[in-house]
Amino acid sequence: MVCALALAGHAAAATPSLEPGTAAGAAAGQPSPPPPAAASPAPARPRIGLVLSGGGARGGAHIGVLRVLRDIRVPVDVVVGTSAGAIVGAAFASGMPLAEIEALMGSIDTASLLRDRVRAELPFRRKADDAINFVGPEVGVGADGVSLPKGVVSGVALEGVLRSMTRLQTDEDFDRLPVRFRAVATDVTTGEMVVIGRGNLTDAIRASMAVPGAVNPVEIDGRLLVDGGVVRNLPVDVARSLGADVVIAVNIGTPLRGRDELKTILGVSDQLTRILTVSNVNRSLAELGANDLLITPDLGTVSTADFDRLREAAQAGETAALALSARLGRLGLDEPTYAATQNRPGAGRPSDEGRRLAAVRIEGTERVNPQVVLAAMQSRAGEPVSVATIEADMKRIYGTGDFEGVGYRIEETPQGPVLLTRVAEKTWGPSYLRFGLAMSYDFAGPPTFDINASHRSTWLNDWGGEWRSDVQFGRTDRLRTEWHQPLSPAQRLFASASFETMRRPFDVFGDEGRVLSTLRRVSTVGSADLGLPLGSNGELRLSAQRGSVRLRDSGGFPLGGVLGPSSDLSGVAIRLRSDTLDSLRFPRQGQAFDLEAYRSLPAWGASDAYEKFTASWRGAWSSGNHTVRAALERATAGAADRLPIYELYSLGGFLRLSGYRTGEFVGRELGFGRLVYNWRIASPGLFDGVFVGASLEAGRVGNEIGTLNTSETRQGRSLYLAADSPLGPIHLAYGRGSRDRQAIYFFIGQP
Repeated sequence: MVCALALAGHAAAATPSLEPGTAAGAAAGQPSPPPPAAASPAPARPRIGLVLSGGGARGGAHIGVLRVLRDIRVPVDVVVGTSAGAIVGAAFASGMPLAEIEALMGSIDTASLLRDRVRAELPFRRKADDAINFVGPEVGVGADGVSLPKGVVSGVALEGVLRSMTRLQTDEDFDRLPVRFRAVATDVTTGEMVVIGRGNLTDAIRASMAVPGAVNPVEIDGRLLVDGGVVRNLPVDVARSLGADVVIAVNIGTPLRGRDELKTILGVSDQLTRILTVSNVNRSLAELGANDLLITPDLGTVSTADFDRLREAAQAGETAALALSARLGRLGLDEPTYAATQNRPGAGRPSDEGRRLAAVRIEGTERVNPQVVLAAMQSRAGEPVSVATIEADMKRIYGTGDFEGVGYRIEETPQGPVLLTRVAEKTWGPSYLRFGLAMSYDFAGPPTFDINASHRSTWLNDWGGEWRSDVQFGRTDRLRTEWHQPLSPAQRLFASASFETMRRPFDVFGDEGRVLSTLRRVSTVGSADLGLPLGSNGELRLSAQRGSVRLRDSGGFPLGGVLGPSSDLSGVAIRLRSDTLDSLRFPRQGQAFDLEAYRSLPAWGASDAYEKFTASWRGAWSSGNHTVRAALERATAGAADRLPIYELYSLGGFLRLSGYRTGEFVGRELGFGRLVYNWRIASPGLFDGVFVGASLEAGRVGNEIGTLNTSETRQGRSLYLAADSPLGPIHLAYGRGSRDRQAIYFFIGQP
């Protein structure tokens, strides 16, 4: 990827304006320079322009260069930046002290920039989707066919960082910043260079950094803009057009790959992008004159995606600038004169402390009811202005899954500050399709597969009605469809109606893991529910259910008395769930619990009278790369202890009594607990990482079927290697149980 400090998405706040006449055909390689800026009094000294190129995480080098310019007291009159250079340049030009820029850049890591989806801010219904191992992007389906998202990452997380780095902006005219500033982008429709000289700094930077093919183009004044590095990664001519007499150019662009690195289609594709960048940089280098300076930091192996090495890149930039300190020193000023250049109008903005919002408004909705967006926000008219609260609101709004971009601005009015929240609805919505895959293999029986597809139609009415259908084929066959209807715009109460049919197999084992028989539980159930969302972390749901169930023999030793005619199901259930885990795949912090009670009602047509109760809890705690996880599970019948044979619980397999076959123990009662240690040995950015781990487990299944050792408490332990991947979590594990039972497991998807 070229010229991106991070990935950004569709612009969602106030949009910057483009300077007239600043675009020309990049394809021809001869873009016209921007028109000269309005005349301003020339200083007695030469006017100095700083040009900062793009280069992803390598942009940390710009901080090191700025550090040297400050120490040598070199004044900067104009800053022009592309992509990564636009981030550092905009923060510097808006008046942010270099120490703060360094601190903010130092807090950036790969995960925080490349992950827009903050699980803590997702609605509970979307959190529950994590139990399905979805693979690939969400696909839009409609009358016009199939459509895909325009990028992998929307840039919501990045935008929060950018707002922090440009918070001192007080004027939309970039000429009125403490240092004049321009950001360079590319019009993806025409291939022209676009110079952005006014508007919101955050949006200007996002436009300059929108990596083609990886993120959505940013729309500004009707033009779709992407990464400026495609046409001008080192915009020397733009600085010159703004009156710079001396240009200090900092080139951190990624070099071309060697032949031994061009072994895959991705490598070749990336090389073509680098060729475009190198070509336009070479043209810009030819424009440097004898009095100009070129700083080229030696960034070694620091790549565009190595955001965790920003400090290392900053040191390389400082070293490269110090090597030119003699020439830079000729541009330096004495201390009083330099200090005077730093006291420019516009550096800083009034504190929000003590101010209260006069109003909160929503812009950009078409399908989505703006009242629903307002209800999801904690920022309210009359409440204090809190950047932390507003940023959390943006993440929460994005987490609903209805938008491809969200953002905000605070507009000053005679009545006080007004929070304007701008949303961009998904262009590939409002109907979505996703696919999932799961595989398991215990190296004792045949491998099993499950393939999933899920379809959602959203915003079917003004209150957010949604129709969802899920289908699964493989070891378990399942079809489920549900209508979910919020009962007010605030969505604080909902009703749902669902229908599900499922065929779920389970093996009945004898001693030493021998399969005695394979049964299949075939059920059909309809449900009508009334629910209460508990913020974004949980829900309480009351259900009335009716259906039928039957056990069928799929082969093996016949189990007399187990199989029989279909039984009618009818009853009520109450379920309370909460989930604050930061990840379902490899959680590092948070807790989750699930409590459910069900009562079968013969008076409503049920074949059997019984009660059942299930409870589960999970928690995670981390320090650095080390995580401890714990889990408890309990399932039992009511006081009468008359749980029918078709209501069976199972235990056994990786992390559920490791060392035993998956689902080896089946019975009417269950108790289980485990303790897991995880050590993250690598963190590849978009994914959770690579781990090694170990577990200790103990469990008991009461009133067992198929085994002679009824109600025995068993132990399990495991060692495993795990990794997050584009196919989902992958585990390879060795388990050892009681009585020297052993097993090896391989999983794709949740174990």
